[in-house]
Amino acid sequence: MTPDSRRYLPPEALARIGHLELRARAVVEGVLAGLHKSPYRGQSVEFLQHREYVRGDDLRRVDWKVWARQDRLYVKEFEEETNLRLTLVVDCSASMDYRGLGAALSKYECASTVAASLAWLALSHGDAVGCAAFDDRVRAAVPARTSRSHLASVVGVLAAPRGRGDHPAEATSLLPVLRSLAESLPRRGLVIIVSDLLGDRDGLVPGLRRLRARDHDVAILHVLDDDELDFPFDGPTRFEGLEGLDEIACNPRAFRDGYLEALGEYLSRTRQQAAALDCDYELIRTREPVGAALVRFLARRASLVA
Repeated sequence: MTPDSRRYLPPEALARIGHLELRARAVVEGVLAGLHKSPYRGQSVEFLQHREYVRGDDLRRVDWKVWARQDRLYVKEFEEETNLRLTLVVDCSASMDYRGLGAALSKYECASTVAASLAWLALSHGDAVGCAAFDDRVRAAVPARTSRSHLASVVGVLAAPRGRGDHPAEATSLLPVLRSLAESLPRRGLVIIVSDLLGDRDGLVPGLRRLRARDHDVAILHVLDDDELDFPFDGPTRFEGLEGLDEIACNPRAFRDGYLEALGEYLSRTRQQAAALDCDYELIRTREPVGAALVRFLARRASLVA
């Protein structure tokens, strides 16, 4: 295991999710036999329906019990099951660098740990996993592959240098990234967006709509630091913008109530927008154990699929 793998694949998180499955809520398209329903009909394990026999049909698929009762030939149709094609879309914008006082992980480190753990889980079940890291554009990406060794490529995308050199981290720009993904993904599958959703919030709904129009199953893992959710600041404080905004020196007690009210409205609106497009939504705190957050997300998805 490489240092980056150890960084983003904590054993305690993998131990908690190892017995779970990442299931597709919607019909997906894949290339291998697996756990997820395919839009194509064939001979597999789950019976779908009968249809009348047509000359040339495989006689092995004739339901002879129906013939004995009705003296008419019917063939069985089955619903194929397929491997999942998972695409992880991880926000690497400048705002994801925030790490609260005393926090073990920054938002980006938390998001990367979540993404790498989901990639490990999917690959362990024979599913195909691709990954893209983005801010105002896709900065690094690997296509979906099923080999377990592909996990190193996914971790490599997440561990790629950020915020320096020729490509400094920029503000989040969801619409062009999600629109590009919707146009480039070759098959419908599961797309999981891991982001703080700060920056271009107006691009979220149009971007999600593009993905859903292509019949992708979409989930949003909304990663926020506890400081952003609880606003624990007290006394004179200087806030520095991470995405090119000015510094603000103020007494946070003067607008704590207004901030928390606005935040509550924003989170409620985001959940409603996701639900309206039939997208999963899960809020993840950076100080919450990653394993616990993933168990909650995976268990809820399993209950929806069942």
